[in-house]
Parts: sequence; structure tokens; C-alpha cells
Amino acid sequence: MAATKSAKKTSFPSVQDLRALSVEELNAKLLEQREALMNARFKHATAQLERTSDLKAMRRQIARMETILTEKQQRA
Repeated sequence: MAATKSAKKTSFPSVQDLRALSVEELNAKLLEQREALMNARFKHATAQLERTSDLKAMRRQIARMETILTEKQQRA
């Protein structure tokens, strides 16, 4: 019998949820996400990170947040 991995997927807020946030809230979430990415990088370097695909997902989520933040700042 094949061993099954538990599919524990990292949950990120949707784009609609991010767009609903204020600039201050978005900056706070962006800071949290950058800290989480830094911690994941340390775990990866010490071979403690189980899902290395989370690094890519975190980088993309940060890029989404920065894009939305830029859009909001240009509108203001």
C-alpha cells in the first residue's frame, strides 16, 4: 500500500480579501508575510522545511500584495 502524505496546504488570503484591506492593513500583512518567508528560508537552510514549494507560494503572495499596494497608492 502506498503511503499518503497529508496535503496540508498553506492558506493565503484571496485577492478580493487583499483588495478590501486598507493600505495600513495591507502593509501589516505584507510585513507578516515577509517574516514568514524569512523563517521558511531558515527552515529550508537547516533542512527542517517539509514543503519547499511553500517558498515559491510565499514569494508569489508577497508579489500579489505589493502589486495591490502599488495600485492603491497610485489611485490615491
